Parts: sequence; structure tokens; C-alpha cells
Amino acid sequence: MNSAAAGRLARRAARSLVAMTLFGTPLVLLTFAVRQRSDAVVALDDGVIRAATDVARAAHLVAPLVVVQEVTQPVVVYAASTLVVVRVAVATGARRRATWAFVTMMAGWGLGALAKLVVKRARPVLDSPLAHPHGYSFPSGHALNATTAAAVLLVLAWPLMSPARRRIAVAAAVLAVLLVDLDRVLLGAHFPSDVIAGHLIGLGLTLASWTAFVRPTAVTSSSEPSPPASSSGG
Repeated sequence: MNSAAAGRLARRAARSLVAMTLFGTPLVLLTFAVRQRSDAVVALDDGVIRAATDVARAAHLVAPLVVVQEVTQPVVVYAASTLVVVRVAVATGARRRATWAFVTMMAGWGLGALAKLVVKRARPVLDSPLAHPHGYSFPSGHALNATTAAAVLLVLAWPLMSPARRRIAVAAAVLAVLLVDLDRVLLGAHFPSDVIAGHLIGLGLTLASWTAFVRPTAVTSSSEPSPPASSSGG
């Protein structure tokens, strides 16, 4: 590896480290608080989850919330997202960018599953539950995967969109993720801290992987990210 390539690799590693620190620090603190059953976190989580499920029950929102739950299952989200990635790759020839998008989404899916096994937080326990989700609670897989997919697809398509379409895309992505967040809490499937952790992992992973492996390119429909610096070193 020549000095120029080594310099590029070092800069990308530094940017990725900054991104991981930015999102990783609050994630570690939140995870520690959850594992230690911090009084403040437990009280806030329990209060919000009980109030939210009462609202959902009183407003007869359970049926539509269950529909949202099912259509935002990770396998559905990533199947749809993969179709978008393939379409972008075929239409623009940006295969490296598309590969980055797919790998990052799969990494997010796996990272969320691993985090659940590490933290092993039980689901909310309610007197009259509205849903009966399985598995551990922290982080919210729905929130994590929706955040990861939305962030990755925005980055993937960003150079291809006009300023007006970018604003629309960002608004649509934020609204979609917020809908998933509300669904998880209103159904009593996750505590608010589970949802926040999902966002931190999804956004942190996307930003860290992008800054580590892809160099910013000009805004053009034919833009193509450069390969990782390490690939040029043999």
C-alpha cells in the first residue's frame, strides 16, 4: 500500500471512528442504564408504555397498529429495500454503492439480533397486553431495521435526486420511521428506550460504514463511489 492510499485509509478510519463515537457513546450509556435497571429509565419507560397502550385501546387503534407491525417486519422491509437497491444498481451502474447499501442493511439486521442476545431485556409486562411479541426487547428490531433501511436508501439515492426530491425523501423517511416508533410503543411491544437504541444503532452503523468505505462523489446520476482504499494496496 502506497502512502497516498494509506493516508486515504487513515482518514476514512478516523471519520468512521468519529461516527461510531457520536452514536456509540449514548448507546453504551443507555444500554448500561437498561442493564442496571436505572430507576429513572424504568420509571419513564413504564409510564410511557402504560399511557400509550391506554391511548391505543381507547382510540381503537389496535387493529391498524397490528397491520403496521406486520408490514414493517424486517424481512418485508429489507425485501422491499433490496428491490430498490437492485433497481438503482441496474439503472445507474453504481454497483459498488449498491453493494455497500445491501451489506450495510444486512449488517444492521444481524447487529440488532446480536444486541438482543447480549442485553436480554424482557418485553413490557402489561395487565392487558395488546400484542404478544416474542424474543427480547432491547433494541427494537423494527425501529433499528426501519432506521437502517431508510438511512441507507437515502444515502444510496441522494446523488440521483434533485433538491426538491431530497426534501420529500427525507420527510417520507422520517415519517415512516416515526410511524414504526409509534406502533411499537402504542402496541406495548417495546419500551421507548428500546426504540431509541434502535435509532442509535441504525444511524450509527449507516454513517460509520459510509464514511469508512465510500468516498463522497459529485452529485450526478452516474456517480460511483470509489472502492475502499485497502483494495488498491494488493
